This record gives sequence, C-alpha cells and structure tokens, in this order.
Amino acid sequence: MGSYILKRLVSAIPVLLGITVIVFAIMALIPGDPATAILGSYATPENVEKLNRDLGLDKPAVQRYFIWLFNMMQGDFGRSFSLNRPVLDEVLDRFGATLVLAGTSFVLCSLIGVAAGVVSAARQYGFADKAITFVVLLGISIPSFFLGMMMILIFAVQLRWFPASGMWPIYGDRNLLVLLDHLLMPALALAVVATGVVARLSRSAMLEVLRQDYIRTARAKGVPERGVIWRHALRAAMVSIIPVLGIQAGFVLSGAVYIEMVFQWPGVGRMLVDAILKRDILLVQGGVVFVAACYVGFNIVVDVAQSLLDPRIKT
Repeated sequence: MGSYILKRLVSAIPVLLGITVIVFAIMALIPGDPATAILGSYATPENVEKLNRDLGLDKPAVQRYFIWLFNMMQGDFGRSFSLNRPVLDEVLDRFGATLVLAGTSFVLCSLIGVAAGVVSAARQYGFADKAITFVVLLGISIPSFFLGMMMILIFAVQLRWFPASGMWPIYGDRNLLVLLDHLLMPALALAVVATGVVARLSRSAMLEVLRQDYIRTARAKGVPERGVIWRHALRAAMVSIIPVLGIQAGFVLSGAVYIEMVFQWPGVGRMLVDAILKRDILLVQGGVVFVAACYVGFNIVVDVAQSLLDPRIKT
C-alpha cells in the first residue's frame, strides 16, 4: 500500500506542474497592460514603470514563471496588491468557507445519490425507479446558478424561510444553527447536478452487480433481500461508484465559484472573481493552483480508497 501511495504522489507532480504552466500562460496572455489596468487614473508612465518593476512584469515571461514557481515551492505564493497581504494567507482564510460549502454539497450528493441509485436498481422498472429517474433527469437539466437564483426568489424573498446571501448575519449570534440556515440553499443548489450524476451511475453499477452469480447464490441461500442489496451488492458496486464520487468532488469544488457569487458566499470562488476583475495576477494564480492541488490530493485519496476495496487496482 505504501508503494502504491508513493507512486500516486509522484504521478501527481507533473499534473501540478502542468496546472502551473496553464494558469501562468492564461494570465500572461490576457490582453492589455496589467500595471495600467491596476493603476487606473494614476497610470502615468513613471508609475506604470515602477509597478511593473515591483511586480516583476519587466522580466521575460519564462523567467517570471520560474521565479514564481520557485517561490511557491518554498511556500511563498506572492503578495496580493489589492489586499496588501500574502496570497497564501488570503487563500487559506477563504478556503475554509469554500470547504464548508463544497464539503456539505459533496456529502449530500454522495449520500442521496448513492441511496437513490441503489433504490432505483433494486426496484428496476417499478414506480420508485421511474420516479427517481424523472427527478434525476430534471435535476441534471437545471443549471446550478439558475436553481440558486430561483431558490433565493422563492425561499428567501417570497417565503422568507432562509437568508438570501452570506455565510453569517451582519449582526447577531454565529453558531451552528445560524450557519446551517445560511448554508442549506447554496449547498443544495450546488449538489443537485452532482446528485443526479451519482444516482444514475450508481444505478448502473448496482444493476451490473445484481446480475452476478454470487448474488443469485446469496438469494438462494435465504439471505434477506435487504442484506443482499445493502451488504453484498452495494459493497461490490462501490468499486465503480467511488471514482464517480471523486469526479463529482471536483465538480462541486469548481462549481462553488458561481454558487458563491450567486449567494455572496465568502469563499475562494468569490475571491478569484474579484481578483480577476482587479487584475490581481498573483492572487488569481495562487488561488487556482491551491484549489487544483486540493483536487489532485482528493483524487489520490479516492484512488487509495478504491484500492482498499479492490486490491487488484494496486497491481
């Protein structure tokens, strides 16, 4: 197991290096002079030249990339000019809010999606299967940002059941119940599409397992149907379901960007949008690389979990 984990960690290095190259190249190819855009009305030739020198923009692109990469490897992601603080400190402060939102959405889509897929497969062609299939297809077809706006309009503006935006109230207590009150709508809006994908693929995986000979043998031996479904079939199907969960973890993490904007959630996604509008290059690059590294790390965890269920994967 140790050698398998080490091999997966080593294989992640070129992926992360590729991400840094892509992020740096995209920011370098954005039209216009970043220093002029940053300074605005104060963009005199002297000020532009000084800011380019301070940001290192007067150096060739290849040299800038390797300086930035070498600093990141030492834990220095640079300094945000718009916030006047280290990029890594800002990203870590914001990532907690993103982790709460994306983590809650991931738990919801995993639990609801797998349960819906199992029930649908166990009741194939029955009423439950048709109802779940209809709801799943409807959920996959609705964009998360549109669903979020509709939820705000109905549940926050008209019914006034939940707050419309933010993670905490401006005034008042900040406890778990208050957090859940603010979290429910954005987490559900973000989880809907992922839940539909997990449910569909869980159903397919379960149907394949339920056709196996050992399942028929378990039924012939008198094992209760509930035990056959949840104890035998689901465990075998999880080998195919776990990679899907890993992909959906990336989906909810990336989808948090627009959900955070819709619900004004103070996470990394909202930070990145603000940084792009302000042309805060180092903050954008550092934020994207940090989130990508988290996604790669989570996929390694998923691969390890899958190998524990199916030892053949390590060979």
